[in-house]
Amino acid sequence: MNKNSFHWRIASLLVLFFVLFSLVIYRLFYWQVLASEELSELAKNQYYSQIEIPPSRGEIFASDSFPLVINKEAYLLYASRPQLKKPPAEIAKELAPLLAPDPTKEATDPAQRKTKAELIESEELSLEEKLGWEELVWIILKHKLSPEVREQIESLAIEGLGFSEEPIRFYPEASMAAHLSGFVGKNEAGRDTGYFGLEGFYDLELRGRQGLLTQETDAGNDPILIGSFSNQEKKDGQSLILHLNRSVQFLVEEKLKQALEKYEAKSGSVVVMNPQTGGIVALAAEPSFSQETYFQFEKEVFKNPVISDAYEPGSTFKIFVMAAALDRGLVEPETKCDLCSGPIKIDKYTIRTWNDEYHPDSTMREVIQHSDNTGMVFVAQKFSRDQFWQFLEDFGFGEKTGIDLQGEIASSLRPKKDWSQVDLATAAFGQGIAVTAIQMVRAGAVIANGGQLVEPQVVKEIISGEERIGIQPRPVGRVIKPATAQIVKEMMVQAVEKGEAKWLKLPGYQVAGKTGTAQIPVAGHYDQEKTIASFIGFAPADEPRFVMLVKLREPQSSPWGSETAAPLFFSIAKELLVYYGVQPD
Repeated sequence: MNKNSFHWRIASLLVLFFVLFSLVIYRLFYWQVLASEELSELAKNQYYSQIEIPPSRGEIFASDSFPLVINKEAYLLYASRPQLKKPPAEIAKELAPLLAPDPTKEATDPAQRKTKAELIESEELSLEEKLGWEELVWIILKHKLSPEVREQIESLAIEGLGFSEEPIRFYPEASMAAHLSGFVGKNEAGRDTGYFGLEGFYDLELRGRQGLLTQETDAGNDPILIGSFSNQEKKDGQSLILHLNRSVQFLVEEKLKQALEKYEAKSGSVVVMNPQTGGIVALAAEPSFSQETYFQFEKEVFKNPVISDAYEPGSTFKIFVMAAALDRGLVEPETKCDLCSGPIKIDKYTIRTWNDEYHPDSTMREVIQHSDNTGMVFVAQKFSRDQFWQFLEDFGFGEKTGIDLQGEIASSLRPKKDWSQVDLATAAFGQGIAVTAIQMVRAGAVIANGGQLVEPQVVKEIISGEERIGIQPRPVGRVIKPATAQIVKEMMVQAVEKGEAKWLKLPGYQVAGKTGTAQIPVAGHYDQEKTIASFIGFAPADEPRFVMLVKLREPQSSPWGSETAAPLFFSIAKELLVYYGVQPD
């Protein structure tokens, strides 16, 4: 072996040793620094076992503190594996008949339901598999058991079984205000989670913080009696007190159901709000669902149409366009319309009145009274595109209202640069523009309260332990001057007294309101047969106690809002005025 070869081999060995040494150092660094937390957790899991202790979910109360959603006594069933004396198969066979689900609650389609025997067999196999998990000390077998089932299981005297309190949702008023409350279901991890409405929006506040019981175990995964033990206390969820009035909610729900049947409407909704505070006094939508058996309903019905559906408002929108024009000095109440003698042609479109009757030289008061489309085109032409866009933004159209319910959409506006003269003209009488019902109610409150835009809110107070936290009304800002609001209010009263719904006016009361009938856009054109009928208003007009919007989709008895939505509005308003103790003039 020559000298050069010897040195080359020595150098190669040194390089190899250096590389190996570097790899060892890197692995040690990785284990002790980079992965230390993960490895520590894995090691901890080898000699510690944990069981979660669910907190009590916060409850939901009406404005009079009567419970709408509370927790009913229920239990979690678990097995302590080291204490089990019987084999898993034997235990599973005894428990399955008591734990198997009710066949009638397993599927909405009776043809898809399993028999009781099939469900018991399936439950037995599931229990046997769970009880065979040797890597666990505590094994969760079943959630949400009733006290009656607990007693039946205890009577079996199976050693190693235990119970932990795990309340279940209960609804003292049955399915009342389902779209407001939402419901509690299971998420992907199997944990209770709120969906839709208040349950979804306030899920973090309602759910609280789970407790955690940690027990040191030996190599056989059995608890060490003198080992370390820790218990992280659970923190129960916060409760909610709403603005909702149970009596008003019941009235609204009953009247809406009757109206859907009477007018053969496909669906409908009613929302009643305090115009001063933005508090939601009642909200109902049909078709509805039962929170307790939500799994038996189609998912589409869970969506709250008041906050989640956009629609074209039709003539109810005219009062807001008029308010904006008056406030900016573009027209005066006695300004005469010089376009109201017949149909108006803009580009390739011809705009007519709803009944093809025309009133030359109508004042702005008469334009609202007659619900005159040509009169509103006259008003729209006084706006610049920027002014009209600004009016929409000021009234809150095109943005979320901020209501504390899960599922609100913004109903975004067409980009300002894309608005043509035809778009301005049709939007002035509520076609070609999309809004949500809650946006319309909020805008209606602007007229009722003297010009202030308020944020709608469902929750009035949050109860956290012994503390009650009040949620103050949140005014967004002034939209129009009080004098303008007063003028539009008078126009709305005149529309009720002398307009197409004058046969419904309430003797002794001044009600401010406006009907709306909008055709439904389908595949790029308007369906001539299908309409959305609506009515927005407030009462009494001088000192409004409530602002209300009613909306019926595709009524079959009549397409007109004056013959369907307006009667529903006045039937509710009449009883509300009596309920609030408002004396007739």
